[in-house]
Amino acid sequence: MNLKTARTGGLAALAIVITLAPLGFSNSYFYDVGVNAMFNAILCVGLNLLIGYAGQISLGHAGFFALGAYGSGILTERYGVPAIGALVLSASVVGILAFVVARPILKLKGHYLAMATLGIGIIIHIVLKTEAGITGGPDGMSLGNFKMLGFTIKGDQMWYWVTGVLLVLAVWLSLNLIESPVGRALRAVHGSEVGAEVVGVDTSSYKVLVFVVSAVFASVVGSLFAHKNGFITPDISSFFHSVELVTMVVLGGMASIYGALIGAVILTLLPQVLAAVEQYEAMILGAIMMGTMIFMPKGLLPSLLASLKRREAGK
Repeated sequence: MNLKTARTGGLAALAIVITLAPLGFSNSYFYDVGVNAMFNAILCVGLNLLIGYAGQISLGHAGFFALGAYGSGILTERYGVPAIGALVLSASVVGILAFVVARPILKLKGHYLAMATLGIGIIIHIVLKTEAGITGGPDGMSLGNFKMLGFTIKGDQMWYWVTGVLLVLAVWLSLNLIESPVGRALRAVHGSEVGAEVVGVDTSSYKVLVFVVSAVFASVVGSLFAHKNGFITPDISSFFHSVELVTMVVLGGMASIYGALIGAVILTLLPQVLAAVEQYEAMILGAIMMGTMIFMPKGLLPSLLASLKRREAGK
Protein backbone atom coordinates (compact mmCIF):
# COMPACT_ATOMS: atom_id res chain seq x y z
CA MET A 1 0.00 0.00 0.00
CA ASN A 2 1.48 3.35 -1.10
CA LEU A 3 1.04 5.76 1.82
CA LYS A 4 2.28 8.68 -0.29
CA THR A 5 -0.97 8.95 -2.26
CA ALA A 6 -3.82 11.18 -1.12
CA ARG A 7 -6.13 8.19 -0.87
CA THR A 8 -4.09 5.83 1.28
CA GLY A 9 -1.72 8.25 3.03
CA GLY A 10 -4.47 10.74 3.87
CA LEU A 11 -6.81 8.01 5.07
CA ALA A 12 -4.07 6.49 7.23
CA ALA A 13 -3.29 9.92 8.75
CA LEU A 14 -6.99 10.53 9.40
CA ALA A 15 -7.41 7.14 11.08
CA ILE A 16 -4.34 7.78 13.26
CA VAL A 17 -5.60 11.23 14.32
CA ILE A 18 -9.03 9.83 15.21
CA THR A 19 -7.43 6.96 17.16
CA LEU A 20 -4.95 9.10 19.09
CA ALA A 21 -7.12 12.16 19.77
CA PRO A 22 -8.86 10.58 22.82
CA LEU A 23 -5.46 10.46 24.57
CA GLY A 24 -5.95 14.22 25.12
CA PHE A 25 -9.60 13.96 26.18
CA SER A 26 -10.02 14.42 29.92
CA ASN A 27 -13.83 14.04 30.09
CA SER A 28 -16.96 13.29 28.03
CA TYR A 29 -17.25 16.94 26.91
CA PHE A 30 -14.25 16.46 24.60
CA TYR A 31 -15.80 13.32 23.13
CA ASP A 32 -19.05 15.22 22.53
CA VAL A 33 -17.22 18.03 20.71
CA GLY A 34 -15.24 15.46 18.73
CA VAL A 35 -18.43 13.69 17.61
CA ASN A 36 -20.03 16.98 16.51
CA ALA A 37 -16.86 17.91 14.59
CA MET A 38 -16.92 14.56 12.78
CA PHE A 39 -20.67 14.86 12.01
CA ASN A 40 -19.97 18.26 10.42
CA ALA A 41 -16.93 16.82 8.62
CA ILE A 42 -19.04 14.07 7.00
CA LEU A 43 -21.68 16.63 6.02
CA CYS A 44 -19.05 18.91 4.48
CA VAL A 45 -17.29 16.08 2.63
CA GLY A 46 -20.64 15.31 0.97
CA LEU A 47 -21.46 18.98 0.33
CA ASN A 48 -17.99 19.52 -1.14
CA LEU A 49 -18.75 16.97 -3.86
CA LEU A 50 -21.55 19.27 -4.99
CA ILE A 51 -19.96 22.69 -4.43
CA GLY A 52 -16.26 22.01 -4.82
CA TYR A 53 -16.20 19.42 -7.59
CA ALA A 54 -19.40 20.07 -9.57
CA GLY A 55 -19.45 23.84 -8.92
CA GLN A 56 -23.12 23.87 -7.87
CA ILE A 57 -23.97 26.04 -4.85
CA SER A 58 -26.51 24.84 -2.25
CA LEU A 59 -27.89 27.06 0.50
CA GLY A 60 -30.50 24.55 1.64
CA HIS A 61 -28.39 21.59 2.61
CA ALA A 62 -29.43 21.76 6.27
CA GLY A 63 -32.93 20.90 5.04
CA PHE A 64 -31.82 17.44 3.87
CA PHE A 65 -29.95 16.98 7.17
CA ALA A 66 -33.16 17.81 9.06
CA LEU A 67 -35.28 15.51 6.89
CA GLY A 68 -32.95 12.62 7.79
CA ALA A 69 -33.17 13.51 11.47
CA TYR A 70 -36.96 13.90 11.52
CA GLY A 71 -37.49 10.89 9.25
CA SER A 72 -35.63 8.69 11.73
CA GLY A 73 -37.41 10.30 14.67
CA ILE A 74 -40.91 9.84 13.26
CA LEU A 75 -40.33 6.29 12.02
CA THR A 76 -38.70 5.00 15.20
CA GLU A 77 -40.74 6.83 17.83
CA ARG A 78 -44.20 6.86 16.21
CA TYR A 79 -44.16 3.69 14.09
CA GLY A 80 -41.65 1.47 15.89
CA VAL A 81 -39.38 1.02 12.87
CA PRO A 82 -35.87 -0.21 13.85
CA ALA A 83 -33.31 2.61 13.88
CA ILE A 84 -31.22 1.23 11.01
CA GLY A 85 -34.35 0.70 8.92
CA ALA A 86 -35.49 4.25 9.67
CA LEU A 87 -32.08 5.56 8.66
CA VAL A 88 -32.18 3.71 5.33
CA LEU A 89 -35.81 4.67 4.63
CA SER A 90 -35.14 8.33 5.45
CA ALA A 91 -32.05 8.40 3.24
CA SER A 92 -34.03 6.75 0.40
CA VAL A 93 -36.88 9.27 0.66
CA VAL A 94 -34.40 12.17 0.79
CA GLY A 95 -32.57 10.73 -2.22
CA ILE A 96 -35.83 10.50 -4.19
CA LEU A 97 -36.83 14.03 -3.16
CA ALA A 98 -33.40 15.35 -4.14
CA PHE A 99 -33.69 13.57 -7.51
CA VAL A 100 -37.12 15.11 -8.15
CA VAL A 101 -36.08 18.68 -7.35
CA ALA A 102 -32.54 18.48 -8.74
CA ARG A 103 -33.25 18.42 -12.47
CA PRO A 104 -35.37 21.63 -12.61
CA ILE A 105 -33.30 23.68 -10.14
CA LEU A 106 -29.89 22.61 -11.47
CA LYS A 107 -30.82 24.18 -14.81
CA LEU A 108 -30.37 27.48 -12.96
CA LYS A 109 -26.98 29.05 -12.46
CA GLY A 110 -25.22 31.37 -10.03
CA HIS A 111 -27.47 33.53 -7.86
CA TYR A 112 -30.64 31.91 -9.25
CA LEU A 113 -29.46 28.44 -8.21
CA ALA A 114 -28.50 29.75 -4.77
CA MET A 115 -31.96 31.27 -4.35
CA ALA A 116 -33.68 28.04 -5.46
CA THR A 117 -31.73 25.87 -2.99
CA LEU A 118 -32.36 28.47 -0.30
CA GLY A 119 -36.08 28.14 -1.07
CA ILE A 120 -35.94 24.34 -0.58
CA GLY A 121 -34.35 24.80 2.84
CA ILE A 122 -36.91 27.42 3.87
CA ILE A 123 -39.85 25.24 2.76
CA ILE A 124 -38.52 22.27 4.76
CA HIS A 125 -37.97 24.51 7.81
CA ILE A 126 -41.53 25.88 7.63
CA VAL A 127 -43.06 22.40 7.23
CA LEU A 128 -41.13 21.03 10.21
CA LYS A 129 -42.22 24.01 12.28
CA THR A 130 -45.90 24.07 11.35
CA GLU A 131 -46.75 20.35 11.16
CA ALA A 132 -46.76 20.02 14.95
CA GLY A 133 -48.92 16.88 14.90
CA ILE A 134 -46.14 14.97 13.13
CA THR A 135 -42.90 16.78 13.96
CA GLY A 136 -43.69 18.28 17.36
CA GLY A 137 -43.59 21.77 15.86
CA PRO A 138 -41.26 24.40 17.36
CA ASP A 139 -40.94 22.27 20.54
CA GLY A 140 -39.22 19.50 18.59
CA MET A 141 -39.27 15.80 19.39
CA SER A 142 -37.32 13.28 21.46
CA LEU A 143 -35.63 10.10 20.23
CA GLY A 144 -34.25 6.99 21.89
CA ASN A 145 -30.84 5.37 21.48
CA PHE A 146 -29.69 3.96 18.17
CA LYS A 147 -30.20 0.18 18.30
CA MET A 148 -29.02 -2.26 15.65
CA LEU A 149 -29.07 -6.07 15.78
CA GLY A 150 -29.45 -6.00 19.56
CA PHE A 151 -26.53 -3.60 19.93
CA THR A 152 -27.19 -0.14 21.41
CA ILE A 153 -25.00 2.85 20.61
CA LYS A 154 -25.03 5.18 23.58
CA GLY A 155 -22.61 7.40 25.46
CA ASP A 156 -20.20 9.95 24.03
CA GLN A 157 -17.24 7.52 23.84
CA MET A 158 -19.12 4.89 21.86
CA TRP A 159 -20.53 7.53 19.50
CA TYR A 160 -17.00 8.89 19.02
CA TRP A 161 -15.68 5.58 17.68
CA VAL A 162 -18.74 4.88 15.53
CA THR A 163 -18.61 8.39 14.00
CA GLY A 164 -14.86 8.08 13.49
CA VAL A 165 -15.30 4.89 11.44
CA LEU A 166 -18.09 6.53 9.43
CA LEU A 167 -15.92 9.59 8.73
CA VAL A 168 -13.08 7.43 7.39
CA LEU A 169 -15.63 5.52 5.28
CA ALA A 170 -17.16 8.77 3.95
CA VAL A 171 -13.73 10.13 2.98
CA TRP A 172 -12.79 6.82 1.32
CA LEU A 173 -16.04 6.77 -0.69
CA SER A 174 -15.61 10.41 -1.75
CA LEU A 175 -11.97 9.92 -2.81
CA ASN A 176 -12.99 6.91 -4.89
CA LEU A 177 -15.82 8.88 -6.46
CA ILE A 178 -13.72 11.88 -7.49
CA GLU A 179 -10.95 9.64 -8.86
CA SER A 180 -13.45 7.70 -10.98
CA PRO A 181 -14.81 8.72 -14.43
CA VAL A 182 -17.72 10.33 -12.55
CA GLY A 183 -15.29 12.57 -10.67
CA ARG A 184 -13.55 13.59 -13.90
CA ALA A 185 -16.94 14.41 -15.42
CA LEU A 186 -17.84 16.53 -12.38
CA ARG A 187 -14.59 18.48 -12.67
CA ALA A 188 -15.29 19.00 -16.36
CA VAL A 189 -18.75 20.35 -15.48
CA HIS A 190 -17.18 22.70 -12.95
CA GLY A 191 -14.60 23.91 -15.46
CA SER A 192 -17.04 24.59 -18.31
CA GLU A 193 -20.47 23.04 -18.83
CA VAL A 194 -20.42 23.97 -22.50
CA GLY A 195 -16.98 22.43 -22.95
CA ALA A 196 -18.07 19.28 -21.06
CA GLU A 197 -21.13 18.88 -23.30
CA VAL A 198 -19.00 19.33 -26.40
CA VAL A 199 -16.86 16.32 -25.42
CA GLY A 200 -19.95 14.22 -24.69
CA VAL A 201 -20.49 14.62 -20.94
CA ASP A 202 -24.17 14.46 -19.93
CA THR A 203 -23.89 17.44 -17.60
CA SER A 204 -27.50 17.32 -16.35
CA SER A 205 -27.26 13.68 -15.26
CA TYR A 206 -23.95 14.18 -13.44
CA LYS A 207 -25.22 17.29 -11.63
CA VAL A 208 -28.35 15.42 -10.53
CA LEU A 209 -26.26 12.44 -9.41
CA VAL A 210 -23.92 14.49 -7.21
CA PHE A 211 -26.86 16.47 -5.79
CA VAL A 212 -28.57 13.21 -4.74
CA VAL A 213 -25.34 11.75 -3.28
CA SER A 214 -24.73 14.93 -1.32
CA ALA A 215 -28.31 14.97 0.01
CA VAL A 216 -28.09 11.30 1.08
CA PHE A 217 -24.84 12.05 2.97
CA ALA A 218 -26.71 14.81 4.83
CA SER A 219 -29.70 12.58 5.57
CA VAL A 220 -27.58 9.77 7.05
CA VAL A 221 -25.69 12.21 9.28
CA GLY A 222 -29.01 13.79 10.30
CA SER A 223 -30.41 10.41 11.38
CA LEU A 224 -27.33 9.61 13.48
CA PHE A 225 -27.24 13.15 14.92
CA ALA A 226 -30.87 12.82 16.03
CA HIS A 227 -30.27 9.55 17.89
CA LYS A 228 -27.00 10.75 19.39
CA ASN A 229 -28.50 13.98 20.77
CA GLY A 230 -31.84 12.40 21.68
CA PHE A 231 -33.71 15.59 20.81
CA ILE A 232 -34.21 17.64 17.64
CA THR A 233 -35.93 20.93 16.77
CA PRO A 234 -36.64 22.65 13.42
CA ASP A 235 -33.63 24.91 14.05
CA ILE A 236 -31.36 22.22 12.59
CA SER A 237 -32.89 23.02 9.17
CA SER A 238 -32.36 26.77 9.46
CA PHE A 239 -30.79 28.96 6.78
CA PHE A 240 -27.96 29.80 9.19
CA HIS A 241 -27.06 26.12 9.54
CA SER A 242 -26.87 25.80 5.75
CA VAL A 243 -24.65 28.88 5.51
CA GLU A 244 -22.46 27.49 8.29
CA LEU A 245 -21.90 24.28 6.29
CA VAL A 246 -21.03 26.21 3.11
CA THR A 247 -18.63 28.38 5.14
CA MET A 248 -16.85 25.28 6.46
CA VAL A 249 -16.34 23.97 2.92
CA VAL A 250 -15.09 27.33 1.61
CA LEU A 251 -12.78 27.91 4.59
CA GLY A 252 -11.11 24.50 4.31
CA GLY A 253 -10.87 24.60 0.54
CA MET A 254 -13.30 23.72 -2.21
CA ALA A 255 -12.47 20.76 -4.45
CA SER A 256 -10.47 19.26 -1.59
CA ILE A 257 -11.94 16.40 0.45
CA TYR A 258 -9.46 16.91 3.29
CA GLY A 259 -9.86 20.69 3.03
CA ALA A 260 -13.61 20.42 3.66
CA LEU A 261 -12.90 18.07 6.56
CA ILE A 262 -10.40 20.49 8.09
CA GLY A 263 -12.73 23.47 7.62
CA ALA A 264 -15.53 21.60 9.41
CA VAL A 265 -13.30 20.65 12.33
CA ILE A 266 -11.89 24.18 12.71
CA LEU A 267 -15.27 25.93 12.66
CA THR A 268 -16.73 23.35 15.10
CA LEU A 269 -13.84 23.74 17.56
CA LEU A 270 -13.34 27.53 17.32
CA PRO A 271 -16.55 28.49 19.19
CA GLN A 272 -15.48 26.12 22.00
CA VAL A 273 -12.02 27.70 22.14
CA LEU A 274 -13.44 31.23 22.05
CA ALA A 275 -16.05 30.54 24.74
CA ALA A 276 -13.78 32.28 27.26
CA VAL A 277 -14.22 35.54 25.31
CA GLU A 278 -17.88 35.04 24.49
CA GLN A 279 -18.60 38.75 23.88
CA TYR A 280 -15.94 38.89 21.15
CA GLU A 281 -16.56 35.43 19.67
CA ALA A 282 -18.52 36.55 16.58
CA MET A 283 -16.05 39.37 15.90
CA ILE A 284 -13.01 37.07 16.13
CA LEU A 285 -14.66 34.42 13.95
CA GLY A 286 -15.50 37.07 11.35
CA ALA A 287 -11.93 38.39 11.40
CA ILE A 288 -10.52 34.88 10.92
CA MET A 289 -12.84 34.27 7.99
CA MET A 290 -11.97 37.60 6.37
CA GLY A 291 -8.25 37.04 6.84
CA THR A 292 -8.44 33.53 5.40
CA MET A 293 -10.39 34.60 2.33
CA ILE A 294 -8.10 37.59 1.69
CA PHE A 295 -4.79 35.79 2.10
CA MET A 296 -5.90 32.24 1.21
CA PRO A 297 -8.72 32.67 -1.35
CA LYS A 298 -8.61 28.98 -2.35
CA GLY A 299 -9.14 27.88 1.24
CA LEU A 300 -6.75 26.77 3.96
CA LEU A 301 -5.52 23.40 2.70
CA PRO A 302 -5.15 24.14 -1.06
CA SER A 303 -3.40 27.45 -0.25
CA LEU A 304 -0.98 25.83 2.19
CA LEU A 305 -0.19 22.99 -0.24
CA ALA A 306 0.37 25.49 -3.06
CA SER A 307 2.70 27.50 -0.81
CA LEU A 308 4.71 24.37 0.05
CA LYS A 309 5.03 23.47 -3.66
CA ARG A 310 6.30 26.97 -4.47
CA ARG A 311 8.91 26.71 -1.71
CA GLU A 312 10.08 23.31 -2.95
CA ALA A 313 10.27 24.62 -6.52
CA GLY A 314 12.33 27.61 -5.35
CA LYS A 315 15.01 25.45 -3.74
